[in-house]
Amino acid sequence: MKVDLLKFVVDNIFLIAIAFVSGAMLLWPAVRRGAGGASVNTLEATQLINRQDALVLDVRNAEEYQKGHILNARNIPLSQLDARLAAIEKYKSRPVIVACDTGNGSGPAAVAALRKHGFSQVFNLSGGTAAWQQAGLPVQK
Repeated sequence: MKVDLLKFVVDNIFLIAIAFVSGAMLLWPAVRRGAGGASVNTLEATQLINRQDALVLDVRNAEEYQKGHILNARNIPLSQLDARLAAIEKYKSRPVIVACDTGNGSGPAAVAALRKHGFSQVFNLSGGTAAWQQAGLPVQK
């Protein structure tokens, strides 16, 4: 039995490797989502904003923020987040949507930092402000 199994593995090593790699690729998005915290798409974000008065926190630098940002978003660059937490302390009980350029850069890091400081409902905006603009949603300049 063991000999047959070993022969099968040796004879089909490439197929086994392909199966393992494809399985890992299928699991990767779930692993990334878990590491960066929960994320929301633009539709879910607008629902949180309209129904639960969510805070939109733009963590890009001031120059990028001035070029265009989500309506009523507060700008605290990621590099200043720890120092300026007092400015958003009152939003701990409300949903907070973190926005960066693409949703992959500083957004997940900001979500993790806010959760560490006791913010319970923190979401990363999938696709960031680029997805927001692509969806035709309003921006301020």
